[in-house]
Amino acid sequence: MDGPHAFAVVVNDGAGRGLAARAWPRLEAAMRARGLKYEVIRTRSADEACARVRALPPDVAVLVAGGDGTVHGVLPAFVGTGRALGIVPLGSGNDFAGLLGLRSGDVDAALDRVTRAARAVDLLEARTPLGTHHLLNGLGMGFDAQVSALMKRAPARLSGFGRYFWAVLAGLRDLRTGQVRVHVDGREVYVGPSCLVAVMNGVRYGGGFRISPTSDVQDGQLNVVLGRALTRVTLLALLTKVLRGTHLHDARVVHGHGREVQVTWAQPMHAHVDGELAGEVTALHARILPGALQLLSLPH
Repeated sequence: MDGPHAFAVVVNDGAGRGLAARAWPRLEAAMRARGLKYEVIRTRSADEACARVRALPPDVAVLVAGGDGTVHGVLPAFVGTGRALGIVPLGSGNDFAGLLGLRSGDVDAALDRVTRAARAVDLLEARTPLGTHHLLNGLGMGFDAQVSALMKRAPARLSGFGRYFWAVLAGLRDLRTGQVRVHVDGREVYVGPSCLVAVMNGVRYGGGFRISPTSDVQDGQLNVVLGRALTRVTLLALLTKVLRGTHLHDARVVHGHGREVQVTWAQPMHAHVDGELAGEVTALHARILPGALQLLSLPH
């Protein structure tokens, strides 16, 4: 397999509760119709997918057929390599693809972009006592992570935004608030009670909640958004603003941007990275890696 438009396609058979697996024949037919050379990597294991991507020749770009979790799982195979990544959104959560203007299941629109020249976008690197993670979209601590955990219990009939909103309502019943201290580029931006802190490279999560509407994946900056002391009622009201991306001027919200952030909690809080649970931690350090990923899927 060689040439300027040679690809490996990572298909996560578990993504979107089987959506990627079901869509593979349609994706394969579309690639053949375009004359694209490819090999397929079908797996449910991020470790296996990373190993197989690392073994590819360096000029082979990789298309990831899945959601935010699948993309997150293979990112370690791209960091520092210059290998190009394309996204075919076929998962339960497709928030980064949504930022790019790609809709879940729209194979043709995704493939229309992958023969263009790749362009550099930023990545996040997050370090906690439990490990180091590379992220494309963003991370959350507190209520965000609690919701990510609860999504696994959501009714099977729900998907995407519906699953997230169900988990939001479930999480409100057991809202936890902790004391947190947040520094951005060494400057203290908040100290006090909070139930959630998000550190974002992308704009949205949860199937459409625009938590960081001013984010730009090519500006060399990360964005921090947190809620002050919130009750169940005020948090639910605030989330309606987050859906529209109009919450940043709310007095209950603190936000900032910079190149690195340090978050320190007085008690362990749940954390997620690109929607994947990362355990309970009291400290997190994140920094932006400007232009660290070559992406094929940017709009014009």
